[in-house]
Amino acid sequence: MAMRFLSWKCNFVLCFLFIILCCKGKDSSLTTMKKKEKEVIYSVIQLFVGKWWNGSYLYPDPCGWTPIQGVSCEQYDDGFWYVTTVNFGPVFDNSHMCSRDAKFPQQLFNLKHLKVLSLSSCFLSPTKNPVKLPLSNWDKFSHSLESLTLRSNPGLVGTIPSAIGSLRKLQSLVLLENGLIGKLPPSISNLVRLRQLVLAGNYLVGEVPDNYGGLSELLIFDASRNNLSGVLPSTLGSLDSLLKLDLSNNMLEGKLPKQLGRLKNLTLLDISHNKLRGGLAETLKELAFIKHLVLSNNPLGGDLSGVKWENFLNTETLDLSNIGLEGSVPESMEKMKRLRFLDLSNNNLSGNVSRSLENLTCLGALHVNGNNLTGRLDFSERFYMKMGMRFAAWNNANLCYIVKSKHQVPYGVKPCVQNITISEGFSTVKITEGNHEDSSVVASLGGSGFYGLWWVFTVNGVLNVFLW
Repeated sequence: MAMRFLSWKCNFVLCFLFIILCCKGKDSSLTTMKKKEKEVIYSVIQLFVGKWWNGSYLYPDPCGWTPIQGVSCEQYDDGFWYVTTVNFGPVFDNSHMCSRDAKFPQQLFNLKHLKVLSLSSCFLSPTKNPVKLPLSNWDKFSHSLESLTLRSNPGLVGTIPSAIGSLRKLQSLVLLENGLIGKLPPSISNLVRLRQLVLAGNYLVGEVPDNYGGLSELLIFDASRNNLSGVLPSTLGSLDSLLKLDLSNNMLEGKLPKQLGRLKNLTLLDISHNKLRGGLAETLKELAFIKHLVLSNNPLGGDLSGVKWENFLNTETLDLSNIGLEGSVPESMEKMKRLRFLDLSNNNLSGNVSRSLENLTCLGALHVNGNNLTGRLDFSERFYMKMGMRFAAWNNANLCYIVKSKHQVPYGVKPCVQNITISEGFSTVKITEGNHEDSSVVASLGGSGFYGLWWVFTVNGVLNVFLW
């Protein structure tokens, strides 16, 4: 018994000593950080969050046992730990929030091992506290920075620095919803490893540079919500890896380059709210492989019948609203079996809406409102129940629906006029139902009727009966 107790006690002591040694070893490793690196990160954080922040007191070991929120480090071959990630703003749960008078510190460029820089909602006022995006010193990150994100900073003003083109390791450049002005710098074409380029929500002007077509690894290109103009360069057709191209809400002109048809990996193309022309059939000719296609609010013109819809087998979203379409809605659109959203609203379409569109089993929204469509909507009650308000057909003056149920009817569409004949003995009554104003029908019961009755029916929403 005594031997077992001594054996257990020895094992406990050995385990305790092992844990102590491991912790000491880990502690000595993690606390190995150059004094200058500490001073730089302390200074950078203080300029972002405010002078109240006392880094040396709160975080004596920024890369060790007292890590700083939003700051990450890595150990390099020389045995020292260096700051590799700096995140400020509400995007990450463990990041510091910037103060109202935050600055863009030049000391930041002394963190020469920095791989990730993310600043979100740090510079909020373009009038009270405008902060200029530095134009120089970006070359100090040329061998380290892989991701640069400046997001939701309306007070971050100035132009996109050409020096960003020196960041040869950069894979993600996100300059989203800031106060940046000027043209797109051609030097961005030097970022050959770039996979994500997001410049949306700024005040950028000018044309899309031709040399952006050399970004062969680019997956996402989003320059929407700017003031870009001119025609789209045909070189964009060389972006073989591109998955998403969003240039919506700009002032782009001319035709879509047919070279975009080479982008067989492209799943989303959004060029809505521009000034593009050229006709629908010509525009869609090379884009049958697209999954999500948004062309709305462009003066494209044309008609739907000139397009081979049977080729659009993978299309799930098709937005052709307000592009000046004419003609009818072809039944061939029912062959787009994966279609989930179809918007043909606010055009000059005429003719009937075929019930064959009900065969699109994946369809979850159909908008045909604001056209010149005529005739009867003969969709099933099940279709109306499935769509609800996602079926939009209002603002078509001569369009009506056949009443099948009072439980679910297409909003904003009048019921069709229907003739109902009632026979009783030798008497026949013919009533016209509908919602046409000032309509009336006079029906006579034959001379064999009791007391020679004459019935006069006036239909104006309410049926009035007079007995003579």
